[in-house]
Amino acid sequence: MSAPTTDPRPLPRQILALAVPALGALVAEPLFLLADTAIIGRLGVDELAGAALGITVMHTVTGLMIFLAYSTTPTVARYVGAGRMAKALAAGRDGLWLSLILGAVLAAAGVAFGERLLGAMGSDGAMHSHAWDYLLWSMPGVPAILLVFAATGVLRGMQDTTTPLIVAGAGFGANIVLNLVLVHPVGLGVTGAAVGTSIAQWGMAAVYLVIILPRLRAQGVPLGVDPIGLRRSFSIGSWMMLRTVSLRAAIVATVLVATDLGADTLAAHQVTFVVFSTLAFVLDALAIAAQALIGKELGAERLDVARRLTRLMILWGLGFGVITGALIAVLAPFGAGLFTPDPQVASMITAALFVVALAQPISGYVFVLDGVLMGAGDVRYLAIAGLVNLALYLPALWWIASRGLTGVEAVVWLWIGYAVVFIGARALTLGLRTASDRWMIGGESR
Repeated sequence: MSAPTTDPRPLPRQILALAVPALGALVAEPLFLLADTAIIGRLGVDELAGAALGITVMHTVTGLMIFLAYSTTPTVARYVGAGRMAKALAAGRDGLWLSLILGAVLAAAGVAFGERLLGAMGSDGAMHSHAWDYLLWSMPGVPAILLVFAATGVLRGMQDTTTPLIVAGAGFGANIVLNLVLVHPVGLGVTGAAVGTSIAQWGMAAVYLVIILPRLRAQGVPLGVDPIGLRRSFSIGSWMMLRTVSLRAAIVATVLVATDLGADTLAAHQVTFVVFSTLAFVLDALAIAAQALIGKELGAERLDVARRLTRLMILWGLGFGVITGALIAVLAPFGAGLFTPDPQVASMITAALFVVALAQPISGYVFVLDGVLMGAGDVRYLAIAGLVNLALYLPALWWIASRGLTGVEAVVWLWIGYAVVFIGARALTLGLRTASDRWMIGGESR
């Protein structure tokens, strides 16, 4: 065991050193989907529609598995802070094995039940054939995607967000080249896009294994499955997955209400949510920095530093929320027309974006505190709080749905529900927790 080390850099520099590369890596996954969509779009309407359905299923399933990164990061970071590198790498190994097992199970389930799932979602005719082609040939890449999640969490926990940025950038470039070649010159169509993305994901996973496996050997950490470590990793991950499910449920419920309020409301909501999600990358990068730094400081039992870091991160979250909110407010009157030629829908988008702009500081506060509690390993509280937040939000959403709203009023109330009530509930539950010291448990494990 080596003694915990203290980073001599000021806290703001430590935050930026982790957050800036993390932001670049976060953008990579949406770029994979964007590249697939752009390349397939030149094949035809049925191909694009089918691929969009397949991509939706893939994005939903893999999105639920993001807990593999978020649960691995704080565990590894705690051991790093405590000077227990062998234990940190062992925890990372357990996360990698869990991701590989879950990936294999999900891939098998996708092959067995994916076509029926697409049919239940309304897929038929030529569109169904293309959707199934995309989903089927994406299944070999699922274990790789999950391996990448877990490996990214390992390196973040080791205070390294630069390597994931480089790997993600190289993977994105390889994905574009492979898909361009396989879809068009080779003539595999939609299948080629799925195959190309699967190959790129396995390439990224292989690079991570080349980086991590020698470190395991150097520390004398066995490469095989450790049942106890795997069970511990699954326990942490299951709480994190429950938290993720509650967030996804709120998003899906909001979309269902938007659909019920009419096509114009759904269209305006979708554009607004894309803008909200895009700017969330900035706030999520801060959350990732909070996970890594808080985990390390608690592992080193520097509780005073963890508390100072939390206060600073809160100020940064609020500050970045003010900046992104101001940006949205300035661009809202002009940007809506880029998404639709319909003046009614454009006015609805503008109104909804003003609500988002006002709520951005709250969002910044929430993202940072989410990262702080993840870094502390306070996963059980995060999961229970997620269910409480959902329980508070759904009655408000039902009230909005029952009022018979239309036009600008409909989308404004919908976003008051999501950005104020739901995000506000998260701010309350997370703020109450971090105001106490119950989450600040020092040592190499929680």
